[in-house]
Amino acid sequence: MGVLSELRELLRLDGFRKLFTVRLVSQAGDGMFQVGLANLLFFSPESQGSAQAIAAAFATMLAPFTIVGPFAGVFLDRWSRRQVLVLGNAVRVLITGTMAVLMLTQGVTPTIYMLGLAALSVNRFLLAGLSAGLPRVAPRELLLTANSVTPTLGAGAAFLGGGVGLLLGLGLPEGRARDSAALACAAVVMGLAALLGLRMRRDLLGPERPASGTIRGEVARVARGLADGARYLAARRTPGQALLVMAVHRFLYGVVFIASILMSRNLLPGNGLENFATVIAMIGVGGGLAIVLTAWLARRMASQTWIAIMLLAAAAAQLLLLPEPGRAAVLAAALTLGLAAQGAKIAVDTIVQRDSVDAFRGRAFAFYDVLYNAAFVGAAALAAFLVPDAGWSPWLFAALSLAYLAAGMVLWRFGARVAAGDPAGPPAWEPAGAS
Repeated sequence: MGVLSELRELLRLDGFRKLFTVRLVSQAGDGMFQVGLANLLFFSPESQGSAQAIAAAFATMLAPFTIVGPFAGVFLDRWSRRQVLVLGNAVRVLITGTMAVLMLTQGVTPTIYMLGLAALSVNRFLLAGLSAGLPRVAPRELLLTANSVTPTLGAGAAFLGGGVGLLLGLGLPEGRARDSAALACAAVVMGLAALLGLRMRRDLLGPERPASGTIRGEVARVARGLADGARYLAARRTPGQALLVMAVHRFLYGVVFIASILMSRNLLPGNGLENFATVIAMIGVGGGLAIVLTAWLARRMASQTWIAIMLLAAAAAQLLLLPEPGRAAVLAAALTLGLAAQGAKIAVDTIVQRDSVDAFRGRAFAFYDVLYNAAFVGAAALAAFLVPDAGWSPWLFAALSLAYLAAGMVLWRFGARVAAGDPAGPPAWEPAGAS
């Protein structure tokens, strides 16, 4: 009831309500897009079902953004974040619509893969902008609830959009029309998100004091700026540790995710895409539970303690898969892992937002995205060598459980609970060129 009461209080805030609407619609479109892309890469008859092929597809799609991702922070701390959301969604409309037309008229070509890479890169930029702008529309005392509700319901909107895209595909005969249907609908929904973004004031989401200087000069200093930002986050202790823990969790989650695709396709009976859609739905249900549990229980302990508990829950999820799993075991593990992943992410987002000053939030969340994607690329590289083509072996899930357990215990025992310096005042460590 406390979560619902605070959500009602947040929804009375005009700025929060508008940003929340943009997130829901934008991520619904992203869910449709991802279903179309997943079917193309992993579940179509032409795609390869080996661990190496699936891991290579993930690495190909995510590795380039890991390289260009650091530039996002420069622009999130310089440009109107509202404009980033509007124009970013407009760019996605153009990219996704072009992909739908090409698939309908020419089928799968190398251009499709290049455009898919571009669309995913823009999407990660948008998510960083949504997180960086949230503290501007949610009061500090409601920030935990805002972080519980907005990313989790955003993920729920993505699942809903993906489900609509899946139903559209299953309702059409196999061929190019089925492949392009989800992408065409995604382009329409992304266009709606761009229009909804125009309802916000241009300066609503910040930054308060945009970075000055030429863009060329800023880009030339990106590497040094990121190093400064990393030292700032480390000196603040709590946000630096939170990002490190999330990178470890994302690495382990990536291995499980690739294994789940392989199990859905090669181990479980029935249609591979339908199996995987059910797994994703259960992850979404777990994420929904994380809304209530995190906002309720996390208030009664340090955020770092809650993250450690979620890592221990993820360890327990892997134990469910030690015997050769049937559908029930896979779905139960997916629900538990969804709860653990989203519960930990809510707490990490809150720590980074709460303990980072506004001038560095854009770079903090851009750096967050770099670690997020780099960890998944690393997981793909590991999965290519260690995960069997069936997606399952007892030693694999035993090792994953032990790794989650170790990460949770280390954070529980040694994680900092208090940031260095006053988060409302000057940073404890002032990066070069910040004044």
